[in-house]
Order: sequence, then structure tokens, then C-alpha cells
Amino acid sequence: MRVKEQGAARQDYARGKTGAPRTGEELDNHSAPPKSAGRSFVYLAAAFAALGGLLFGYDTGVISGAELFIRKDFTLSTFALEIIVSGVLAGAATGALGGGRLADLFGRRKLLIATAFIFAAGAILCAAAQSPGMLVAGRIIVGLGIGLASSTVPVYISEVAPADARGWQVSLFQLAVTVGILLAYVVDYAFAQIQSWRWMFGFALVPAAIFGAGMLFLPESPRWLLRSGQRESARATLARVRGTEDVEKELLEIEGSLAHAEEKGRLSDLLEPSLRPALVAGIGLAIFQQVTGINTVIYYAPVIIQSAGISSASGAILATAGIGLVNVLMTIVAMRLIDRAGRKPLLLTGIAGMVVTLGLLGIVFRTAGHSTTLAWLAVVSMMAYVASFAISLGPIFWLLISEIYPLKIRNSAEGIAATFNWGSNLVIALTFLTLVERLGPSRTFWLYGLCAIASWIFSYYFVPETKGHTLEEIEEFWRMKDSSKRSKPRAPSGSRPA
Repeated sequence: MRVKEQGAARQDYARGKTGAPRTGEELDNHSAPPKSAGRSFVYLAAAFAALGGLLFGYDTGVISGAELFIRKDFTLSTFALEIIVSGVLAGAATGALGGGRLADLFGRRKLLIATAFIFAAGAILCAAAQSPGMLVAGRIIVGLGIGLASSTVPVYISEVAPADARGWQVSLFQLAVTVGILLAYVVDYAFAQIQSWRWMFGFALVPAAIFGAGMLFLPESPRWLLRSGQRESARATLARVRGTEDVEKELLEIEGSLAHAEEKGRLSDLLEPSLRPALVAGIGLAIFQQVTGINTVIYYAPVIIQSAGISSASGAILATAGIGLVNVLMTIVAMRLIDRAGRKPLLLTGIAGMVVTLGLLGIVFRTAGHSTTLAWLAVVSMMAYVASFAISLGPIFWLLISEIYPLKIRNSAEGIAATFNWGSNLVIALTFLTLVERLGPSRTFWLYGLCAIASWIFSYYFVPETKGHTLEEIEEFWRMKDSSKRSKPRAPSGSRPA
């Protein structure tokens, strides 16, 4: 039966007992679906898919230790080193831009399997590089894998997870990113004694193989199957991940969201009045996650620490590993809170912490001399900064962009947000060392602090709360909110997300 013909019967999720569409207030008060007995499988699926995030983290973090030895072997200038660091970001921006459309065409699962092979190929090329150009090429290939993973893994997890656990399950992706970064720091430290940057890059083959093998045994997203006209396969998959045969209601909800479009979604749909707020929220968070400076710590922490007073490479890398451990632990804290406290309270609290710690980091470099005391004050400040990021912009950005867009364009829209994220990341990575040389570390960190203040203001006014709502309810909410705005001069009470 065609979706169009079933559309009228499948709007129950958007209606109350009277048959009238739910208001925004009803959406906010709608209770989450009950827990099912079959959660163990969907947990396993989310965990394996999140390994794409581990590769993401490893391949972005490994350069921080490797760069100390690459610079010596290839006699690189500051700008050349920035190019090598940033090569992965150019590839990631490209992969994120195309990844959404590819996932819509071929399916989330197949694309993630291909992504594992791309990660492996990039790792081999980086490890075997005989020139800076060859290393940049390998970094770009790794970046393609990162971009594809960042635009597809959160969407895949969000589409198999139940609504009341979607927050922490999608946040597994960000946790895996932080674990990957910490793993990169540990591997960097292990090979720092022999200054073997090639083994640092080559180790990525291990998680790439695990990721690819795991995805072979996972199901395709039931929402993608339904969109592709494979209703029976979608029903079987949904029953498998929910652990019950009673999935008809959820199938009808998904079909109801599809019934709003008679043709496949286009990127231009994001410019529709009902979806512009979602577009603004996603792109804004994408940019602010990067221009607040997080990846200056991820990519250049050993360089920063050495400039602060710890001269040995292994000592700087070990201190960086401590920062990575804080990142992991605070991401776990965020996962425990994200479906309880909500997305927005964590976001605002964490960004406020970033503002304070960036200010302190600037003061440390401004007032202290070149000493061990300065170095450890800088390390503590960076730990506090990373902890604040890990409960806010880190996991919540990736979660929200997997939730707030309608099914027909979800992967493509998430890809656009990820592209802006990687593009902003590229700008920061290409300019950080130059800014430090021109402005000094204090003014550079204060500049990022000003960006953090702007991100807090943006998040307060433009980011919605999505805790506890199904993806279909969130999609319907945008439509109802736009309808309310057009029918009344002022939105009714409760129509605006908290």
C-alpha cells in the first residue's frame, strides 16, 4: 500500500483524543514510550555503530603526538604543520557534505561498512608516507572517513534507539570520540619513546577492522527501510531492535511522518518556514562547537604544554593523556544526565564553564612566567575547559542534529551541519599556531572565550529542548509551531521548546 494512501490514517501520533493536532505544550508534556524487553540488542547495535566515533577520535587526536616527530623528520614550517594537521579536516568536510546523500541513497549500514575501509586505507597511507605531500593525502582520505562517520553514525543510532534512551545512546558516538582521542594519546605516549609516528598512524587499522566487522552483523535502520518501500523488512528489523512483535504503532508513526512528502526530500526543504529554526539551530551549533577552540586542545595540546614549560615530548604527551581522560569521564557524566536533566540545561551550564576556563587559561599565560608552575596551571585549566565542553557542546551538538530534522531529509541535513562543523574546524586548525605567534596565547584564548559567550546567547534563544520526544513528534512540532505563528500574532503558551 502506498504511503500517500495511508497518510490520513497514520497521523495518530500528531493528534490528541479529539483528533486535533497536538500543540507545542502537549508535545512538551507527552510521556516517553515504555521501555521494552529487547533493549540489549539495540544497545549492542548502538555500541558497534559508535566505533565509527572511536575512529573519528583516534584519527583526529593521533596527530597531537605525531606532529612533534613529523616536524623533525620533514623539517616543517609552522604553516606546513598546520596543513598536515588540517588535511584531515578538508577531507572530513567533503565526506560530511556527501555522506548524508549517500546514506539516503544506499542506506546507513552499507555506507558505514564502506567508511571502515576508507579509514583503513587512510591509516596505511599515513603510516607509509615518504613525503609531506603523501602524508597530507593520507590525512585527507582519513578525513573522508571521519566526515562520513560524523554525518551517518548519529543518525543511524537515533533511528534504532527508543525515544526515552535516544539521548544517551546517540551520545555513545561522542563518548566513542573521546575514547578514541584518549586511545590516540596513549598510543602516542607508547611510541614516543622510539619517536615512531608511523606506528601511531598505523594503529588505526585495529579499530577500523573491528568497526567494519561489527557493521556486517547489524541491521539497516528501520526508518530508512520504510522510506525505501521495504515495509516487511522494516517491521522485522523494528521488532528485532525493540524485542517485541508489537511495533505496528511505531511503524504507523514513521509512515505518518513520511506521508507529509509525496517525493523524496530535497535540501531546499530546509528553507521552508517550518524548518528554518531547525536549520539555524543545527548550523549555529556546528560553528560554535569549533570556534570556541576545542580542537586547539585536541590537536595542539602537547605543543601548548611544551610552550608553557614542560620541555620533553613524552612528558607533554602524558599530560595530554590526562586531559583526554577527563574528556572521557565527563562525557560519561553527560550521558547519564542528558535524558534526565535535558539537552538545554546541560548545554548552557557547560558553555558557561567554557567561558570561565578560557578566561582563566588566558590569565595563566598572561601572568605567569615560563615555568613548570605555568605548565601545570595550563594543564589544569585545559582539563576544566575540556570537562565543560564534554557535558555541553561535545555530545549535545551531535545529538541534536540527529533529532531535529524530518526523516525525508534527516541524513542530508545532518550532513550539512557536519560540513559547517568541519569547515569551522578547518579554519581553527589552520589559524591557531599563527594566532598564537601573532597575538600571543592569552589573547588567542580570550578570543575563543568571546566566541563561547556568543554561543551561550545563541543556545539560550535558538536551541530547542527535545528530551523524551519521538523523532516523529519533534518533526510534527516544527510544523505546528510554524502553523501557530501564521495563524496568530503571538505563539501560544507552551509552543516554544524549553
